[in-house]
Amino acid sequence: MSCPPLLRWVDVVVAVAMAGGLGALIVVVGPDSTVPLAAALALAAAQASTVLWMRRAPEIAMITALTAGAGLQALAPHVGWLGLAAAPLSYYAWLRPPRVSLWALAVLVGLSPWTLVTGGWRDLMLAVFASGFGWAWGELGRTRVIRRNEERRRIIDAERARIARELHDVVAHTVSVMLLQAGAAADVFDTRPDKARAALDTIQDAGRTALDELHAMLRTMRPSDTESSRAPQPGLDQLDSLARTLTATGLRVAVDRSGAPARPVPPDVELSAYRIVQESLTNSLRHGGARRADVRLRFSAAELRVEIVDDGRPGAGVTARRGGGDGHGLTGMRERARLLGGTLDAGPLADGGFQVSARLPLRAAA
Repeated sequence: MSCPPLLRWVDVVVAVAMAGGLGALIVVVGPDSTVPLAAALALAAAQASTVLWMRRAPEIAMITALTAGAGLQALAPHVGWLGLAAAPLSYYAWLRPPRVSLWALAVLVGLSPWTLVTGGWRDLMLAVFASGFGWAWGELGRTRVIRRNEERRRIIDAERARIARELHDVVAHTVSVMLLQAGAAADVFDTRPDKARAALDTIQDAGRTALDELHAMLRTMRPSDTESSRAPQPGLDQLDSLARTLTATGLRVAVDRSGAPARPVPPDVELSAYRIVQESLTNSLRHGGARRADVRLRFSAAELRVEIVDDGRPGAGVTARRGGGDGHGLTGMRERARLLGGTLDAGPLADGGFQVSARLPLRAAA
């Protein structure tokens, strides 16, 4: 088991403190003759040393600590219950789950009546308490480490999901536009070279925009970059540019804004609103067979309402719009709204077309 340098130094400090404390107690209350005294000091050193290699071989180290403690109990019973076996037990419980570590606690508690031979009931209670406290302290430390690791994994998973959503929104939209324009250019390449050239220009613009967005997103993930060097993520002010790009592909997009926010729209709300519009229009273009789409933004003091309505054929591409089983589509848009404390509803209209409506709170995200 790998160990950070700081923890290794902690182990050294604990081992030295154990050896010093046990050695001092043995000298004061241990055997008077030289040989038993030397043996007791050697056993104290052996028990303290188990802390240093407990991480590499926990079971062997714990058995060594118990064996050395039994020898100390025989040679110097007034030093403490099995020496300071509670300290190695705490380390062992920190390294192993209860189903593995409880045997060591059972041995310590099971042998604790031995204290009645040289002491009394008070010594027995202290022995039981020390053993239980040592094991509980180690188990508490193990549980805290597990919780911290789980929280770290949760944060990493959430960040990966966020990056996946951003990449999906950028790549799916851009590739859809480029494929449609490439097909259109191929159809009119011989008969209408001017239109083919315009389609190629649109492909170039879409690719450049996608690269700019990807570079901006990657720069925000580099902690070494200064704030001034980070390009902003797309926002509501870029919806008109998005509409023009899609209009060039044959999907006429109109953007309508009404109302005014009481305070500046938070950047995460702007980005999510832009991505929701982008994904909705991409679905209208790829799956809905739509020729026109209306984007309406309604600002109020408390929230931003985003509505996208297209004129696609009845039932056209409904399954694909919902994600088609790939985990994106409407699922990703709903997740964006949910993370901001908002909601998103989507579905086909009775007379044809598809509508996406999102409510994004401004206060919760600020």
